[in-house]
Amino acid sequence: MPTYVKRAFRYRFYPTDAQAAELSRTFGCVRKVYNMALAARTDAWERKERVNYNQTSAMLTAWKKTEELAYLNEVSCVPLQQALRHLQVAFSNFFARRSKYPRFKSRKRSRKSAEYTTSAFRFRDGKLTLAKMKDPLDIVWSRSLPEGVAPSTVTVSQDAAGRWFVSLLVEDPAVELLVGGNEAVGIDVGLTHLLTLSTGEKIANPRHEQRDCVRLAIAQRRLARKAKRDGANRVKARRMVARIHARITDRRRDHLHKLTTRLVRENQTLVVEDLAVRNMVKNRSLARAIGDAAWSQFRTMLEYKADWYGRQIVVVDRFFPSSRLCHHCGDVAASMPLSVRTWTCGCGTVHDRDVNAAKNLLAAGLAVTACGAGVRPQRESSRTGHSAKKQEALRREP
Repeated sequence: MPTYVKRAFRYRFYPTDAQAAELSRTFGCVRKVYNMALAARTDAWERKERVNYNQTSAMLTAWKKTEELAYLNEVSCVPLQQALRHLQVAFSNFFARRSKYPRFKSRKRSRKSAEYTTSAFRFRDGKLTLAKMKDPLDIVWSRSLPEGVAPSTVTVSQDAAGRWFVSLLVEDPAVELLVGGNEAVGIDVGLTHLLTLSTGEKIANPRHEQRDCVRLAIAQRRLARKAKRDGANRVKARRMVARIHARITDRRRDHLHKLTTRLVRENQTLVVEDLAVRNMVKNRSLARAIGDAAWSQFRTMLEYKADWYGRQIVVVDRFFPSSRLCHHCGDVAASMPLSVRTWTCGCGTVHDRDVNAAKNLLAAGLAVTACGAGVRPQRESSRTGHSAKKQEALRREP
């Protein structure tokens, strides 16, 4: 039996007042159960004890029987159990040193969401009905689901702008490995141009936030003038700021999806640089521009789409001097300030800074693909052992 890629399809929906109230109660109960389980596991950790998912599930059963937490019985039990499973995953990642210690969920700052498995929803004839609800959700089907598939999990969420979304996780048979093609491309990210390819093509930086910066500044000033309490006027002002941010985020995500899909479909090997974006945004002069460019989101999309379609991603070490290395003769310039966009090597070659960097990244990536990470172009010594590494695409069994 073939194994397909699991893919989430997200749609916006408009709940009735009763459905909105039920989902809001569910969000609150999910947050409460998660925080109580995290507190219990933290206390046990301080006592040198280990608590797993099964034990927290037994705790949930006991909590429901108390008078103080009897309201947990009013919502579906499936999202509460899923919250405990998510907490177990968070602790597994912590113990494997993939993430920090789990944090408590906040009523104001944390994402409002609830996950339902197949036992807690009904999907028939294109209509989705959740547990504890009589009527199906009024979903705007902006695109159709793959034919003949049924969702395995459903996640309902509400963003800061007050919009409601439902995400359906399905196995998509339309995502297949792309056959053939030996094309390879080096990709250099930047601010003047979002991407510069080794082919010489430069993709402009849309600067999504700049388009709404005046409107955003006005909305934020209005919010700052409101009293520091959750009054109706402050809630309205906060919602307006969130709507502007949501519009910016939607445009950025749409642009990156189209861009990464195009690159993955056109190239077999894609070479990118391993940038420390978290450290780079500490530069107060460039933090806002770097955040608007969303380099980390671009790389994330590129990696999982390459995995879907059987493409290969090669990540070059962040200390590799791609901008200062002459791709023609191999000499390395002593320094290269950000203000220098073109420079002339000692061999007489005139370089465009970004195009030269993309070509050097491609050369390093091809060396890794052909000979392994031990073979690399000339570079300065760095703290890491290799200049690049290859991320193998996961092949699916037919």
